[in-house]
Amino acid sequence: MLSARMNTAPKSFADLVGFPQSLGPAKPGIADTHGTTVLAVRFEGGILNLGDRRATAGNYIMYDRAEKVLALDDSTLVAISGSFARSVEIARYLKHTFKYYARTQLQELSLSGKLMEVTRALAGNLSMAAEGIGIFVPVVSAYDSSNDSFGIYMYDAMGAKFDGGDFGAAGSGSERVRGVFDYIQREKGAFEKRPLKDVLCDGLTMLDIAAQLDAATGGLEHAPPIAKVLTKDGISDVAPKDLKEAIQTVSKNAGGRK
Repeated sequence: MLSARMNTAPKSFADLVGFPQSLGPAKPGIADTHGTTVLAVRFEGGILNLGDRRATAGNYIMYDRAEKVLALDDSTLVAISGSFARSVEIARYLKHTFKYYARTQLQELSLSGKLMEVTRALAGNLSMAAEGIGIFVPVVSAYDSSNDSFGIYMYDAMGAKFDGGDFGAAGSGSERVRGVFDYIQREKGAFEKRPLKDVLCDGLTMLDIAAQLDAATGGLEHAPPIAKVLTKDGISDVAPKDLKEAIQTVSKNAGGRK
């Protein structure tokens, strides 16, 4: 019996770690810390991801340096909202899943395979989401080298995938600004045809609006948001100088708030 088990190799990283059981149920009585507003927006040459830094538990601000935009591999970013601890844990699971596949199959997982793994992770988390705790709602940004294209993909808590087109948003503050995306495109043109500098200001403006209308979303003043870009060359942070200048421009346009 032991020999048979040793000779049966796991078919996937999920089989290896026993997903979803490895995530385990949340302990009753423990406050669930939530992340809030995240955005993904196309620009000329890639995708910009922004996330505020606030993490809340009920009416408490638990943390103001939360990392809500995470790299899953060199061509895939995930912006997380919902239960912060659960979201980070599932993002780590996905990162290891992609790496495990690449090492065992000697090739990178395809984009469709990556998106299916996100669906699988969400389905595995469904019992937690149904209880109203441990909810994980991601926005995935990806570059597909096989056809030289970028994509933004949104999900619901049950794992249904939606092609976001030029933009996507998730979190409690996202409901306040989704219509702003369409307005900006009508006024300024498609995001994917505009430079990063302009789109960065637009994205920060939407985060600022969300913060004014949603108490769980951190603004621009106390802690600069997370700002990462995905291009054909990989993933990088927006330069601190460029981010600071964009925040100053948005604050000035909003009436001089610091």
